[in-house]
Amino acid sequence: MASTAGGPGCWSENILQYFLRNNQITTEDGAQITWYHAANHKAQVKEALKSTAHMIEADVFLSSERPDPGQPIMAHPPETSSDNTLQEWLTEVVKSNKGIKLDFKCLGAVEPSMLLLENVKRHLQRPVWINADILPGPNGNSTVVDAKPFIDTVTSFFPDVTFSLGWTTGWHPEKVNEGYSWTMVKKMEYICNELSQPVTFPVRAALVRQSCSQLLWLLKKSNRYSLTVWTGKNDNYSIEDLLCIRDHFDKKQVFYDILEPQNHEFKQAIGIKVNV
Repeated sequence: MASTAGGPGCWSENILQYFLRNNQITTEDGAQITWYHAANHKAQVKEALKSTAHMIEADVFLSSERPDPGQPIMAHPPETSSDNTLQEWLTEVVKSNKGIKLDFKCLGAVEPSMLLLENVKRHLQRPVWINADILPGPNGNSTVVDAKPFIDTVTSFFPDVTFSLGWTTGWHPEKVNEGYSWTMVKKMEYICNELSQPVTFPVRAALVRQSCSQLLWLLKKSNRYSLTVWTGKNDNYSIEDLLCIRDHFDKKQVFYDILEPQNHEFKQAIGIKVNV
């Protein structure tokens, strides 16, 4: 990923290099990057900006309500309304030096959001990740964001961006959960090998251990690729699962956007100091 990422201040700059350059981490290790997840409502944004998190993640949806329908708002379905528009969100976030990850829940929100991002681009000299689930994954539904128009729309505005391209997934406590299959990773590679941008693949922590071979194969396909491990609120997985990922993958190529208390326990287990 590093060699094809953008230079200092570019949206596609490798986040490890960006935060190292700003003396916010001490080494190129994805586990050192901290996240504030779902900073959608105004109170959450305020908290995220005050926090020690390096990256702020938020969800963009197209409003059908508010005074002006069709405006991008900050909400994660099933929630479809918000006290925050993307425009208001950007106004606050540009005042910080935090990296940004915007997760698009519908294709309709993409173009109007790119127009808003274009207005603040000169103030955003830091990594910007643009995320969508573009393929069905393990136990996932088929409601995905259509890959080609999503990628084409984003790159028509910002060829210099980091993509975060994932699979829809589910997790069931009562049954054996299959991991990411060869078909799933090969379909993803088919889409991504045409791109020149860095790509991170968001993968669900509870499904990674059973997919190590497939995901290792995927990451070896390009030095532009990385994983971002995330967790569902009610998922059952162990610190050993995370340590297994840690042992098998290059530390520069895996980021961990995981919930507490596992985040704290994992960081302690690998000797990374956690700011509480």
